[in-house]
Amino acid sequence: MAERKSKIERKTNETDIIVELNLDGEGCYEIDTGVGFFDHMLTHLSKHSKINMIIKATGDLEIDAHHTIEDIGICLGEALCAAVADKKGIARYGNSTVPMEDAKAVVTVDLSGRPFLVYHADFPSEKIGEFDIECVEEFLRSFSTVGKFNLHTEVPYGTNSHHIAEAIFKALGQAIGMAAKVIGTDIPSTKGVL
Repeated sequence: MAERKSKIERKTNETDIIVELNLDGEGCYEIDTGVGFFDHMLTHLSKHSKINMIIKATGDLEIDAHHTIEDIGICLGEALCAAVADKKGIARYGNSTVPMEDAKAVVTVDLSGRPFLVYHADFPSEKIGEFDIECVEEFLRSFSTVGKFNLHTEVPYGTNSHHIAEAIFKALGQAIGMAAKVIGTDIPSTKGVL
């Protein structure tokens, strides 16, 4: 089987980002985005997907973290598309339900080639430390849009914002890892292409 690896570089007036993925890894990671809480979430994404990730980013954090987080989502989406290539043999679908103390997240993905985000998550606070909660949805939107996959995220309950976010990223990792796993030899679609 060909190596399912990719490297994406993106440099704009707002951010400078390098993302490397190995879909057939062990969940090893080197992550430095300049946004501490987001680094913490991305380590969960890597660890629980079993996808090796190197993510290095600098951005205009003197404004806020929005551009950095959105652009990392863009780069991860591009890297995922490049690594799955023609999607031959992948499971295509993945889902995970993760409890995190008081919170539960349910994440379902379809690596369909068609982007769509459904996001139902209520956080009790607007920030986790200096991290803006709205950036969770922004990241998921840019990742799924550029990655060209359906991403449904639901949090039926939770009282601690940190736990809610962590449950989402752990469940996302498991769902993406499941969907990207090679389980056969054909394109998983009656269309013959994804």
